Parts: sequence; C-alpha cells; structure tokens
Amino acid sequence: MSRTDAIEVSPDSLSPAALRALVEEFVTRDGTDYGAVERGLEAKVAAVMRQLERGEVRIVFDPDSETTTLVPA
Repeated sequence: MSRTDAIEVSPDSLSPAALRALVEEFVTRDGTDYGAVERGLEAKVAAVMRQLERGEVRIVFDPDSETTTLVPA
C-alpha cells in the first residue's frame, strides 16, 4: 500500500461494531506476534483500541486494493 494513495479514516467515523470488527480482523491476522506471552482476543483488541485513542495507530483505506488496515502513526 502506498502511503500517498492511502486515505486516513477516523475511528469516530465508524460505528462501534465496524471499528471492533476491523480491530478484531487486524489482531487475528496470520503473522501477528505479541511477544513471548500469548494474550487473548479481548486483551489484544483492548490494546489496539487504546493505541487508536492515543493516536499511536491510524486506520487507512487503500482505494486500489479496497482494503483497510491499521498502521503506526
């Protein structure tokens, strides 16, 4: 995904259900590593939600691939 083509999406523009689904999909992707201690889905989702609230992570939409993902801010 090219950063110049990506469209930033505000978390506030998504419904709570859509935001949660996006975060759940992100934290359950293959290759996601959370270190030596495995954490449950709720803990992973909560951690990413906190990162979104603090502005450490942002949501981007790639119009070419029609995909949305989370990236470091």
